[in-house]
Amino acid sequence: MKEYKIKINGNEYAVSVSNVEDNTALVNVNGTQYEVEVEGMTAPKVTKTPKIVQQPAVADTDPHPATARTASPASTASVAAGNIKSPLPGVVLDVMVHVGDAVKTGQRLMILEAMKMENNIDSDRDGTVKEIKARKGDSVLEGDILITIG
Repeated sequence: MKEYKIKINGNEYAVSVSNVEDNTALVNVNGTQYEVEVEGMTAPKVTKTPKIVQQPAVADTDPHPATARTASPASTASVAAGNIKSPLPGVVLDVMVHVGDAVKTGQRLMILEAMKMENNIDSDRDGTVKEIKARKGDSVLEGDILITIG
């Protein structure tokens, strides 16, 4: 709303323009409302800023977040077979288990160096180590099978 003080023939008026659509404006002069037509006037363009709506955060209900995702990335067939896959490319620094060892969920199986960081590879299930496909010093790619647990 624009407000003006106008003097006409020595008389002072308080004028406010509240709404302009096309060439029609709502004008308030000293408390009295008028609808006036203005020649050669177009309404200013109004650009609306989009409102960003953020979804509420949902708490993770995973009871074992550190061990539940150790087989990623893995297909359902390889998970069913008990394959532990490399989550990213790297070099095997150490293998902590041997074929025939009984392992429990969350037990450390090996350490993988990737991007100059040591990453723990933990078991995502209880079982027995059936096969170790990567040895200390081996280079592995993302998704390579490291250990099979039966």
